[in-house]
Amino acid sequence: MIDKQFKKEAFKKSVKENVKYLYRKKLEEATQEQIFQAVSYTVKDVIIDNWMESQNAYEEEDPKIVYYMSMEFLMGRALGNNLINLCAYEEVKEALEELGLDLNVIEDQEPDPALGNGGLGRLAACFIDSLATLNYCAYGCGIRYRYGMFKQEIKDGFQIEAPDNWLKNGYPFELRRPEYAKEVKFGGYVRVEYDPVKRQNKFIHEGYQSVRAVPFDMPIVGYDNKIVNALRIWDAEPIIDFGLDSFDKGDYKKAVEQENLARNLVEVLYPNDNHMAGKELRLKQQYFFVSASLQAAIAKFKKNHSDIHDLPKKAVFQMNDTHPTVAVAELMRILLDEEGLGWDEAWDITTHCVAYTNHTIMAEALEKWPIELFSRLLPRVYQIVEEINRRFIEQIQQRYPGNYEKIKKMAIIYDGQVKMAHLAIVAGYSVNGVARLHTEILKNQELRDF
Repeated sequence: MIDKQFKKEAFKKSVKENVKYLYRKKLEEATQEQIFQAVSYTVKDVIIDNWMESQNAYEEEDPKIVYYMSMEFLMGRALGNNLINLCAYEEVKEALEELGLDLNVIEDQEPDPALGNGGLGRLAACFIDSLATLNYCAYGCGIRYRYGMFKQEIKDGFQIEAPDNWLKNGYPFELRRPEYAKEVKFGGYVRVEYDPVKRQNKFIHEGYQSVRAVPFDMPIVGYDNKIVNALRIWDAEPIIDFGLDSFDKGDYKKAVEQENLARNLVEVLYPNDNHMAGKELRLKQQYFFVSASLQAAIAKFKKNHSDIHDLPKKAVFQMNDTHPTVAVAELMRILLDEEGLGWDEAWDITTHCVAYTNHTIMAEALEKWPIELFSRLLPRVYQIVEEINRRFIEQIQQRYPGNYEKIKKMAIIYDGQVKMAHLAIVAGYSVNGVARLHTEILKNQELRDF
């Protein structure tokens, strides 16, 4: 309740002070948008206290953490939702009325965080909301898109699509966490070196381009329980901010090349992919947030645990549809190349850590990537997918000797394409649809071969 967490007079004072410090104005001079920001920061103060307490409790209890990976999170407006979950809506409404302000008008100032466009994103939002309410330690993992799908305007009876710049005035319910930034690499080639001590090959990724993934955390407030989890959305920044040398030589395009690479990654939710450049950007987006999220999760695990084999006891990566399923190969890459494990150990850990939610029974809607694109953009990850596929086809041949129809239906790489749903099913310890009926259809019809 609000009267326990902060008193009405203190709340009113805080709103006035926020208007003063943020905008150098008195309350009566502020616009409704500025008042929204001031009220949001006051509410965020309370959330931050609960957030820190939740994190301290998790540190002590050391629970298994759910990492819910999704290309979309359709969260809706946060101010009203947070007040409801803090059980403080009526009290805040009353306090604002005493200041001559209308909470409904203030709520209308909030832009909808443009992080999703439909059922996939709304399901993800509902799940991470529920996880906080049910006291589970969980992170949502996604991308901090600058523009959502589009802002709809009607002109002369026709729909016009304008960019939805939801971040233009700043978003009060987010925290930039540069201390957890990670490097994500694209392109280049893989050099192989023999390690005589370990008696195995060492794979070294060279000649790549890379970006810095910087996380922004949004609080996910549990209902009436003081639990606050995080939605961690990744922004992209250049590793080298600005090529002064190129600029001085008059090569202005090259001077901002790194910045443009980073900016394009997070510019828009779902670039149009009916052309090759769009396909490439979408695959980059997927790998970008998956790699950053996995690197962060493993770093968090290693802070308190010395044996990487215990990872399945402390982390699960739930892949929401096929978009994040490159997580299977990326987790293998980290375990093989960075943690120095053998294939069987790494595969055992991976297959006890990843789970997959399928969103469609239409085969044409399941993601497939051309081998040329996938191997050029993610050379080491592609090598690992090839090896997973080779071993899986051996299993199919053992079980169904001479049945090439089975291989055609089940292989991860077939007909010049990498089939992401097959990769997720082969590795996932749990595969489900979005409802029981959907799961039954997958089991009995679409994915029966598996």
